[in-house]
Amino acid sequence: QVQLVESGGGLVQAGGSLRLSCAASGRTFSRNYMGWFRQAPGKEREFVAAISWSGGPTYYVDSVKGRFTISRDNAKNTLYLQMNSLKPEDTAVYYCAAKTDYSSNYYSGYAYWGQGTQVTVSS
Repeated sequence: QVQLVESGGGLVQAGGSLRLSCAASGRTFSRNYMGWFRQAPGKEREFVAAISWSGGPTYYVDSVKGRFTISRDNAKNTLYLQMNSLKPEDTAVYYCAAKTDYSSNYYSGYAYWGQGTQVTVSS
């Protein structure tokens, strides 16, 4: 059974930092793109960041560029999202996701999703 389990969410003041982790089990994703998405109350889920299987190319939505950093440790089958300079508008449930194909389409086509972790940024 494949599982993605996020952790590291919480309540933080504006300007603070959080580091999200996503531990994968049941199969390895070392040859697949992985990503982070988020969904704020009343809004659709949106792409946040993605990383290639090698950890090389990374991609970000414009609103988090320069503040968030995605990384992965294939030996641990774990994905990370370091979030700095957090803003109230970053408040959302954050989901990690993994692809099973080998395409470089980092924006969509994710096959596995975690259950989400809440991030709340107070002003």
